[in-house]
Amino acid sequence: MTYCAALEFLLEKFDQSQPVNLLSPSPLEIVHAGFSSRNMNVLPGASRYECAAHGAVFGADDVPSGGPAAGHHQSLHVPDCGIASNAVFRYPIFRRTGEGRARAVIILLHGLNEKRWDKYLPWALRLAESTGKAVALFPIAFHMNRTPADWSNARSMNAVSAERRALYPSIAHSSFANAAISVRLQAAPQRFFWSGFQTYCDLVQLVEEIREDRHAAIAPGASIDFFAYSIGSFLSELILMTDPGGYFADSRLFIFCGGPTLDRMYPGSRYIMDSEAVIALHAYLIEHLDNELRRYPRLCHYFREHPEVWDCFRAMLSYPKLKSLREQRFRAIAERIEALALRQDAVIPPVEVINTLQGDMRDIPIRVHVREFPYLYSHVMPFPFRHSLGPQLDECFDGVFDIAAAHLR
Repeated sequence: MTYCAALEFLLEKFDQSQPVNLLSPSPLEIVHAGFSSRNMNVLPGASRYECAAHGAVFGADDVPSGGPAAGHHQSLHVPDCGIASNAVFRYPIFRRTGEGRARAVIILLHGLNEKRWDKYLPWALRLAESTGKAVALFPIAFHMNRTPADWSNARSMNAVSAERRALYPSIAHSSFANAAISVRLQAAPQRFFWSGFQTYCDLVQLVEEIREDRHAAIAPGASIDFFAYSIGSFLSELILMTDPGGYFADSRLFIFCGGPTLDRMYPGSRYIMDSEAVIALHAYLIEHLDNELRRYPRLCHYFREHPEVWDCFRAMLSYPKLKSLREQRFRAIAERIEALALRQDAVIPPVEVINTLQGDMRDIPIRVHVREFPYLYSHVMPFPFRHSLGPQLDECFDGVFDIAAAHLR
């Protein structure tokens, strides 16, 4: 089956309202598992916070829910901790039909500002077919089906984008697709940490549920590996660097179009975030973080009480900072990581992937492949849905996923 034929087939079959999607004649099926996050209490928006472990109590974070151009769009004013779709959701798992609970699973982590699984369906199918492992597509907080539906509504978000262009005449990359995330991150850049930390904790919770024999589709002794794309790579790198709970000591990671420190990524895009959001995010996390911590004692408390996560997080924010720690951690897990970058990727340049994963002296033995495709592609769409590309598209897709499957097999 060609890449385009596979995508058409999967889009016809994929239905998250059903518990199972059969993929006959393929020997695979898609199971939609439920998840209830126990980690909503870390998110901004509450009037009071309590850390029971340390007896610490904090007031409201004074984090705006909306921001400039949020206007009357009510969904952008809902406090983060009150967004129900982010707390209880379903996620798809590709697995072999009739084989019971999976004994090995690859967790697929997606890119920033994604609302649909469409482009990832052929990726998951191919990984499941090639490795024989189940593939779980787990959504990052406030992404995919963990967002209010209005954030994907073209009419509503076109209005937000128009308001942003009026407010900021020099704005670049503003669109309905990135309006919601741009408003929210510009208003409160610390959301990048809090939503990432929730997802980090959710992944630990997921593996705890598996190990405690409380997952209907995955066996308690199943191996756990990662296929991570774009910002999902940032999260999965932190998971392997810190190994929370000791659950990920043997996990392997394949990185696709990701891997560098945050300051070496260039996320300005009509599909990711606009220029005003990029400026605010970089200023907060890379230039002024130490000063910002003094303004938010709860954020400071979490960092102080999770020092390993904090240090690795800071090491992945800026290439010059904590470089020795970052390179030490990557050196320790090098044999379990492999990466593939695309030569014309403007969001995640290949040289920055190499710089971060192999280090200044290129003495960290993480294998990084750099590929070029003979057609017009982008970071957001490495495999465009165009039948006219014919065998070229299939060869490029096969080339990437042959390497990924060999590493994760």
